Amino acid sequence: MPPKRSLRKTIDDEALVLCASGPGVIREEVWVDESGNVARYNLAFINHFMTRKDSGRGLGYGNAHGGPHRHFLGTVEKVGHEDYDRLADRFLDEVSALRKETGWS
Repeated sequence: MPPKRSLRKTIDDEALVLCASGPGVIREEVWVDESGNVARYNLAFINHFMTRKDSGRGLGYGNAHGGPHRHFLGTVEKVGHEDYDRLADRFLDEVSALRKETGWS
């Protein structure tokens, strides 16, 4: 059995944002390994006015629980491995578009 990696949480941020459908939260958590490489991450856009499914998570990316995956309005799909910085940029672009949307249930 391989030894467990020692991970250190380096980012634990939350930002309140205004959205067309009501206030939301952008959450970012990042853990790095001994070499400083991103080993685990959680990106979430939470807006209970947009959706009540998945604890209000309208959009999210993470790599816990069996590999990289994407949450979108109550559905979860596997995604390929991607550089964290590029993934975070894509996440923020998608959140920007969602924040402008109206009419979600």
